[in-house]
Amino acid sequence: MKKITSYTERLFEELWTTFSNRYPFFDLRNVDWKKQYDIFRPKVTGNTSEDDLFDVFCQMLDPLNDGHVELKARITGNKKKRYFNPEIKPRFWQEFTKKEIKRLFKITGKTLVANGFGKPEKTAAWMLRFCKSHAYGYVRILELEGVRKRDLANALDQILNDLNGLDGVIIDIRNNPGGDDSTVIKIVNRFCGQERTAFHRKTKLGPGEDDYSSLKTWKMKPQGDTQFTGPIVLLTCDSVFSGGEIFALAMKQLPNVTIIGDHTNGIFSYQLEKKLSNGWRYCLSYQKYFSPDMVCYEGKGVPPDIVLLNKRSNIEEGTDPLIVRALDVLKS
Repeated sequence: MKKITSYTERLFEELWTTFSNRYPFFDLRNVDWKKQYDIFRPKVTGNTSEDDLFDVFCQMLDPLNDGHVELKARITGNKKKRYFNPEIKPRFWQEFTKKEIKRLFKITGKTLVANGFGKPEKTAAWMLRFCKSHAYGYVRILELEGVRKRDLANALDQILNDLNGLDGVIIDIRNNPGGDDSTVIKIVNRFCGQERTAFHRKTKLGPGEDDYSSLKTWKMKPQGDTQFTGPIVLLTCDSVFSGGEIFALAMKQLPNVTIIGDHTNGIFSYQLEKKLSNGWRYCLSYQKYFSPDMVCYEGKGVPPDIVLLNKRSNIEEGTDPLIVRALDVLKS
């Protein structure tokens, strides 16, 4: 390391060292972190402004292409706010604007109604939507955090009662931003018929290759008065992140589940939130998740069984092809 002679140099060392100690995916992301130091450390001197330092950080972090890496700064003096995230925009977000995503899910509702379903309605848990036809159910999970345990339990009780006797269910997690492992397990438990391993996780603790916590294992097991163990289709896309991906990973372990759509995003870890000594805030991935057979899907996402992508033309055509395909799979 170079000798630290200024405030901006100290900030550089702080951020670089935290990533060196806690970030587990340099090899996976094809980034030589020591080489990044050699390239970018000489760019920071006692004459480097905060604006210029922020630019250096962006250039150094950019190759990680990790949606859980974030940098937030308020520049001293002009009070300018700056934000950086190195992730390449997911295909789903390249295809649809925020307004178009809302329109797409309205088309989802219309497609369901056209196939004998009611309109998706709110439940006791704000992040769950539900409807059904005479034969099938549909559950949309908007998010996987920020819900009271009682509300979630009540919503799941009602949904599972309504699913009783149906031939299949579609679970839709497209565009899900993620959430908590505990919420994931509470929902997955209502769709499994026996105890199974859901996933494993370990946490990066230091700079060495073996500096990890011990492996922690999450189990799923039947919970509640009723569970649905019939055919399930899970709808995904590449703007399913974090806890949403862990949900997909756990559901993938059930033999009655077919995944349709695109791979999930590939950022499973919780975010480690840190603050530099000047108050700038930053986040990074610091955990590795594994399937029961120790496959890590970081950087590539949980793969679908059937690849089928939503396109902007679906809005004009007025039909959601993923719902149509899901119903075909359930009927077969």
